[in-house]
Amino acid sequence: MTGLGIQARPEGEAIAPAKKAKVKCVVWDLDNTLWKGTLLEGDEVGLRDNVRDIIRTLDARGILHSLASRNHAETALARLRELGLEEYFLYPQIHWGSKAASILTIAESLNIGLESICFIDDQPFELAEVQAALPQVLCLDHTRLPDLVQMPELMPASVTAESSMRRLMYLGDMHRKQTEETFTGPQEEFLATLGMEFTISPAGAEDLARAEELTNRTHQLNTTGRTFSRQELEELRRSPRHLLLMSELVDKFGSYGKIGLALVERSPEVWIIKLLLMSCRVMSRGVGTIMLNHILGRARDSGVRLLAEFVSNERNRMMYVTYKFAGFREIESRGGVQILEHAAASVPPIPDYIALRVKES
Repeated sequence: MTGLGIQARPEGEAIAPAKKAKVKCVVWDLDNTLWKGTLLEGDEVGLRDNVRDIIRTLDARGILHSLASRNHAETALARLRELGLEEYFLYPQIHWGSKAASILTIAESLNIGLESICFIDDQPFELAEVQAALPQVLCLDHTRLPDLVQMPELMPASVTAESSMRRLMYLGDMHRKQTEETFTGPQEEFLATLGMEFTISPAGAEDLARAEELTNRTHQLNTTGRTFSRQELEELRRSPRHLLLMSELVDKFGSYGKIGLALVERSPEVWIIKLLLMSCRVMSRGVGTIMLNHILGRARDSGVRLLAEFVSNERNRMMYVTYKFAGFREIESRGGVQILEHAAASVPPIPDYIALRVKES
């Protein structure tokens, strides 16, 4: 036992949360973990065996990397730059404070849950301290590095185009935030400087992995919380009775990727929105209603009645508010599913600062 009452674990033993979630970010210690030796003691530190390949392999899967290291930030980042790895680490926390606090900051900055983080260190005390403070985090001793890329927690169900671009998307987000923080005008004026282009298109076969991922990962801006397998989505994509639409957003800083999905069931008299979701990453960009407005316009042009299903949970009230502001009203409830009907006479326009592109096929 340590003086703080924290039990040190045997070297190499993982300290894991009871429920193993998929890892979205690996947080690395530096000295004697990512590299051999101690930087500030004058050691000529070099990467551990295969670390470069591990980082690149996980990055290609869409798994992010960050740092929680007790070190001198400028010196450590300069060494990472020399090693050609600095660009892989988002929101690095290099200082003399608590590593648990560093991990909290990283999770907040990336907008991911603590259960999605894996922390790697060579010191049993550091691992135990993080696990005691943040039991959701998967903590691994550095001796587990040879096993890392084969661990189920670090094997995503699928790797999409968005997965392989995830780090670049986060880097774009970082540049946007930095620019926004220095902008002194109203929010709409800042958004107008971004040159945003929103594209809506029927889901193609190449989109199905991302569509499946969106139904599994998006909970807050999601009207029903339903999940779909790739096979189910392929059947819906081919069905003449359904519209399966995806949306993408780009701006001058780069692509946000495919960030929205809608499923509409169609009959000659009635269309029903079975699912509408939007990635939380674009919540502040004023694009949340564009897909819904597009569906409203298509239903109006087709002369059909438009309904929407909504399943309430503790996180998706914003989507219910979105429906209400768009002119929907509740007409009945079926086994926990609220049925809403669009009762407004008009379709709201999209913001002037967004260019909309609609692809028919």
